[in-house]
Parts: sequence; structure tokens; C-alpha cells
Amino acid sequence: MHRRPRVVIGALVLAALALIVPAQAADLEGPPVALHAAAKPAAAGASAGASAKGSSSAPAAPAAAGRPDGVGNAAGWYLQLGDSLAAGYQPDRGEDLTGGYADDVLGALREDAGKTKLENISCPGETVVTMMDGGRCDYPKGSQLDQALHFLHAHGDKTRAIAVTIGANDVVSCVLTGSLDEECLVQGLAEVNERLPQVLGALREAAPDAEIVVTNYYNPILAFWLQGSDGQALAEQSMGLQDQLNSIIAGAAASADAEVADVAAAFESDNLTPVDDVPGAVPTNVARLCELTWMCEAFDIHANTEGYDLIGEAVAVELTA
Repeated sequence: MHRRPRVVIGALVLAALALIVPAQAADLEGPPVALHAAAKPAAAGASAGASAKGSSSAPAAPAAAGRPDGVGNAAGWYLQLGDSLAAGYQPDRGEDLTGGYADDVLGALREDAGKTKLENISCPGETVVTMMDGGRCDYPKGSQLDQALHFLHAHGDKTRAIAVTIGANDVVSCVLTGSLDEECLVQGLAEVNERLPQVLGALREAAPDAEIVVTNYYNPILAFWLQGSDGQALAEQSMGLQDQLNSIIAGAAASADAEVADVAAAFESDNLTPVDDVPGAVPTNVARLCELTWMCEAFDIHANTEGYDLIGEAVAVELTA
């Protein structure tokens, strides 16, 4: 008996809205993308060799070969979609479609199905709008969603799991002027609220027996806490905005009978308890952000290797429950 598909929406880093130093800070877009080499789905059985975490170069293709013989006989696909977090982006190495959190999830799936293969067609800078309509990365089928549906039409009966991380880039431009543009924010959140259920519904229809998981987002703007009273006020304000975005993601998941991978909880984004061993009584959520992302070290919102491992664990818990 097959389980109903469940969707994990990757942690949406709403705090990216408050990246108020555009000359220094990297947003969720990563570098401009003229041609997304990973957009083409690999043929069944194609091998792209797993890249080790910490590698300085990104893989050329998103597909990963099946695990060597010895761990089960079950085969199938794990499909990953989304923005630069789903693409495993880090500022010191670019995107890593077989790394990031994808390899952690793939490893967990292979515990029960040893020959599961990875197809990651994520696009740095993708929004919910461009995921549906195209325009950010080049895909043979026009958009990331259409490319995913094309893959699922060919492999849907063998797709075991799908993970989605999308939505933060729909609101990030609302703060690039140095203050929160409320009108822009309302519009961006409305786009996520309207379109994310459509994305998840289309994936479910194309792969009715797959497990689907959607991640929510941690809050990178908490790093502003370290910049004095004004920064602390902004960090506190961003917590409410993060909750609003993540609530929209949860609602979209519920509408598609999907599950949410709670990345915000894994990063302790709401925990204001002071950390005793850090000078200045820094809240736990700020200390965790500095530990798990590049925000405090390089003013870049993306997760570091440890942070991606934690995201992968949050997704894997939902996919393997």
C-alpha cells in the first residue's frame, strides 16, 4: 500500500528581506545565471558521481548514480526543486547540486532503498513566480516546474521522494533599498500564498505515490542583532516577518496534504534565551545563525556545510517517518 505523497518546503530565510547592504550582502539569488547547466534531467540510470562536501567545485549535472550493491535492491528517484538553498549554494564554492542538503537526504533514503538516485534541478535566484513561468534559469521545457513535470511524466512511478525549497526570493527585493517596503512585501507574500499550492498540487498529481516535503526558512536577519540597538530592533522585527512567511508555507503544504520540514525550529530561530558563554548575552537564535550560516562571517545568508546538514536532517525526518 502506497503512502500519500508528502511535501517538505525548505526553510524560507525570510530574513533575506532585510539584507539592507546590497553592495556587500549576497541574497538568495547567488550569481546571475545565464544558462543553468543542471536544468536537463538525467536519463534513468545516468551517473553524475556524488561530490564530497567541502569540494571547491560544483558538479556539472544534478543526477547521482545509484548506490553500490550491498544495501538493498530498491531503485527509484529523489527529486529536489527550489532556489539557491536547494541548489546547495555557498559563497566560497557556488552551487553544489549533489551536496548542500541533497546528499544528506539521499543518504537517508538509501538506508531503506539503496539504489535511490538524485535529480536536483534547483535554480539559484528562483522565485515561486519564475518556478512556474520561467525566466531565471534556462530549462529545455521552459520553467523549473515544467522541467520537473517532464521528469515526473517519465519517472513518476519510480520517484520515491520530492523536496521543495522556494519562496524567499519573492520578497527579498522588498528590502534592498535599506528599509522594509510593506507594499512590496504584501505583494510578494501574496504570490507565495497563491502559487505555492499550485506548484505542490501539480507535483502531487504527477507523482501520486511519491513522498513530498517542503521546507520553511531560518532567519538570517538575526545577524543584525550584533550591530547595536537599531540592528536589534530590526532583528526582532524580522522574527515576525519570518513567522508570517513560514505560516504561508505551512498553509500551502496543508492545502496539498503535504508536510513541512521545520528548518526554522532546527535553527532555533525563535529562541531568545541568552547564551551564557558568549559575551554580551547574545540570544541563542543569533548564536545558532552565526554557527550554521555565512551571515556573521561573510554577510551572506546561505547555510554553511553544518547548516546544510541540519536542513537535510529536517527533510529526511519527514521523508522517512
